[in-house]
Amino acid sequence: MRRVTYSMGVSLDGYIVGPDGGFDWTAPDEEVFRFWIDEIREVGVHLMGRRLYETMLYWETADQDPSLDEASLEWAALWKPLPKVVFSTTLSAVRGHARLASGGPAEEIGRLRAGPGEGDIAIGGATLAAEAAASGLIDEYRVMVYPVLVGGGIPFFPRHERRVDLELVETRTFGSGVVHLRYRVAH
Repeated sequence: MRRVTYSMGVSLDGYIVGPDGGFDWTAPDEEVFRFWIDEIREVGVHLMGRRLYETMLYWETADQDPSLDEASLEWAALWKPLPKVVFSTTLSAVRGHARLASGGPAEEIGRLRAGPGEGDIAIGGATLAAEAAASGLIDEYRVMVYPVLVGGGIPFFPRHERRVDLELVETRTFGSGVVHLRYRVAH
């Protein structure tokens, strides 16, 4: 069965976006960006909310930017053809290799797991991940912890979450002080 993974950058105090809506502190250096490139290779479909979709739209045409470096071109070549499912109540259409979700996260994940396809089902966005977590659908939490305290904003983990026991699968510390933590949900 395809794994459902939730992976995002997070401040040390647990937020994916600061109180001002900013997340510039998650801009990856070359080493972290290479890690994200390797991670996206394992993904077969990416589920995301409207805000993340709109942020990532840049990559749908980034390959046309002559100033992009080799790593950015590699990311764009992997991201652009990746199937994406966007959850939004305000968008009426999406671009690129994306489609609007026809149901909630549980229905979409159920369809994706039952249908053909390979690779992880990745979730980006705290609100969407909270819905999937509440239904017990997340198999792995992949947390990229940045050495910054932002003091509030949108938390990586929902505050109303039930207890979930985890098994540590992998850790990695980058030269920049960023730490990657990969946990599997214990069953």
